[in-house]
Amino acid sequence: MAGLSIGELARRTGVHIETIRYFEKVDLLDVPDRTEGGHRVYAEKHVRALSFIKRARELGFTPKEIRAILGLGGPGKACCDEVQEIAVHHLEQVRSKIADLAQLERLLASTIERCSGGHVPDCPVIDMLESTPA
Repeated sequence: MAGLSIGELARRTGVHIETIRYFEKVDLLDVPDRTEGGHRVYAEKHVRALSFIKRARELGFTPKEIRAILGLGGPGKACCDEVQEIAVHHLEQVRSKIADLAQLERLLASTIERCSGGHVPDCPVIDMLESTPA
């Protein structure tokens, strides 16, 4: 049976072997055929799918979102309008995180500005960390 070993798949995609196994376990990557000896044998479709999954994860797509795109046919097969709906939802989440981070940045900056930096027990940073969020 010709094909790629899990090690070769890892080298070609830059994804760790343990991560490949995890992606199989959570149904993101199709489980490959096996040799009579039980070794996984991957095809070019696995290289393309794994590269797609890796890039989607780098862009912050959740496993659920990736699974949904793959369920629509994945790279080269999924219709743009259906994928766009998932991407729009993801963009909303990204924008929300950016807003949260901007608020956190303002809070930290203003707190640090109030800090004397001296060797005294009165510290606005400690006060902020001890306080219950509003």
